[in-house]
Amino acid sequence: MASSAMETCKSEDLHMQVDVEKNAEDVRSQWVLNAPEPPSPWRVVADSVRKTISHYKQKFSSLSDQPCTTLLMSLLQAVFPILAWGRNYTATKFRKDLLAGLTIASLCIPQSIGYATLAHLDPQYGLYTSVVPPIVYAVMGTSREIAIGPVAVVSLLLSSMMEKLVDPASDPVGYTKLILLATLLAGIFQTSFGLLRLGFLVDFLSHASIVGFVAGAAIVIGLQQLKGLLGISHFTTKTDIVSVMKAVWEAVHNPWNPRNFILGCSFLVFILTTRFLSKKKKKLFWLASISPLVSVILSTLLVFLTKADKNGVKIVKHVKGGLNPISIHELDFNSPHIGEVAKIALVVAVVALTESIAVGRSFASIKGYQLDGNKEMMSIGLTNIIGSFTSCYVATGSFSRTAVNYAAGCETLVSNIVMAMTVLVSLQFLTKLLYYTPIAILSSVILSALPGLIDVNEAYKIWKVDKIDFLACAGAFFGVLFASVEIGLLVAVVISFSKIILISIRPGTETLGKLPGTNFFCDVYQYPMAVKIPGVMIIRVKSALLCFANANFVRERIIKWVSEEESEDDKGNSRTTIQLVILDTSNLVNIDTSGIASLEELHKSLSSHGKQLAIANPRWQVIHKLKVSNFVSKFGGRVFLTVEEAVGCKSRC
Repeated sequence: MASSAMETCKSEDLHMQVDVEKNAEDVRSQWVLNAPEPPSPWRVVADSVRKTISHYKQKFSSLSDQPCTTLLMSLLQAVFPILAWGRNYTATKFRKDLLAGLTIASLCIPQSIGYATLAHLDPQYGLYTSVVPPIVYAVMGTSREIAIGPVAVVSLLLSSMMEKLVDPASDPVGYTKLILLATLLAGIFQTSFGLLRLGFLVDFLSHASIVGFVAGAAIVIGLQQLKGLLGISHFTTKTDIVSVMKAVWEAVHNPWNPRNFILGCSFLVFILTTRFLSKKKKKLFWLASISPLVSVILSTLLVFLTKADKNGVKIVKHVKGGLNPISIHELDFNSPHIGEVAKIALVVAVVALTESIAVGRSFASIKGYQLDGNKEMMSIGLTNIIGSFTSCYVATGSFSRTAVNYAAGCETLVSNIVMAMTVLVSLQFLTKLLYYTPIAILSSVILSALPGLIDVNEAYKIWKVDKIDFLACAGAFFGVLFASVEIGLLVAVVISFSKIILISIRPGTETLGKLPGTNFFCDVYQYPMAVKIPGVMIIRVKSALLCFANANFVRERIIKWVSEEESEDDKGNSRTTIQLVILDTSNLVNIDTSGIASLEELHKSLSSHGKQLAIANPRWQVIHKLKVSNFVSKFGGRVFLTVEEAVGCKSRC
């Protein structure tokens, strides 16, 4: 009797426990179903604007009780960070910045002249761009190591697109005016990106695209330097490899002077040798930095003493000296090409920002501090706006000069000021000495900087990690190489967007099983030890959005998996019957009407075969739209907080 009573009590306790658990599950299901309405898109935008305004209000209110002088100083420090870190500046830091500034100036002077010729501008414009922009950035920028000035990729981008509007050979003044106008517009775009916090626009050029684009541009730049290295007078204006090699082939089969080639190659070997030695011995970093300037000095002296210019060696000739002339009056807003210039400026603005922010963040991570991308955009943008008023073309952060600046031990942006002052002194007093500088040497200086732009190891890493990313990298590379710079960029962006669309249209789906000894449900292919629940199929959609682009694909995939699960096994001696299909929507952030329609069709298809549908862990927007569309009531309200609770409903279905 006692044992019978005990068994009866145990049975009653078990039923009570089941009822309690069932009631708890029902309560948690109601938590999901009775959640408040999510904020509308307009409310989200309004809240974002209000938070931004309140953020600035809090900043100003915290300063409102302070004296006017303190308030003014705080505002100035926000706009000009140099006023903040400059108060703690010491003589020790200045000694390091002085050495670093002089070191990068020795690299900057020959590079700036070479990049100006690459942009089809007179040599002095490269030097102008190495004076004002570095000073402006020094008082407004946030990176401590970045060196501002002209760079090879931007110079090529400007010349390759702008010469389609105006021929720099026949109308150099008109061409220069368009370059200055493009610089102003690029600066306006960059500043706007920062003010409106549109940094995501820069991310449209993925890392893989940039790797391929820069490598392709480096090869194109190198091929174009054959004009100076061989002393060719007439050369193609096209940038694709076929046109350039054809021009070189035709030039070589005509009479040409080998002295240019011998002179340029000799100093190219010298520069590359010093770079090799500086990598072998870190203490000799300065050797690679000064070798371009030493090459310019020695080759100029050699041409002057031997009168090689009389024997066919092409020289720079006149380089206009003096301070940066004001160029506001040269900005022609009535130009018939204003629309095309704006498009060019937008492309150049994005490419320049991408390079500068990538360089700045790389060295900031090494030093252990954070770089504000939006502030950097405003700094670079204002740098180019002011630069366009002072005869400068588009400036940005240079990887080669920044690396030298870092290796030289710079502490602050004062190194940029030292570099700018050194270039300014050169413009004032040394430009006449550049008259006999061989053009072949400038080509050698540019060629020596190109190997650092071709990152084969990074391309191989991209290939191992993501094949579609590598396709974007290769598309940018071959697009630049065989078509044009802008085509290469366009191909890279198209491939990157195609990847996003492909993932959206064909999202992954996975079958879940329960890990032994846990309450976790995981992909049975990733975790072979996961156990499938008999009579239950648990499916998770690996997409943040169930929409018109992928809804039918997901529905067909689920129906196919259910059919395959119920089919005979390999031996043909068993058959599984699915009673319940659980859709884990924990990854879904949102759903549209097409997604809801596909779920309704899925429910109808399953119901017609005696199967039921349940939804587990829906997100806020998803469950709201399912309720509004009355879909929850159509499939019996089987909505659960977790997959485990949804599995438990099988016994009650």
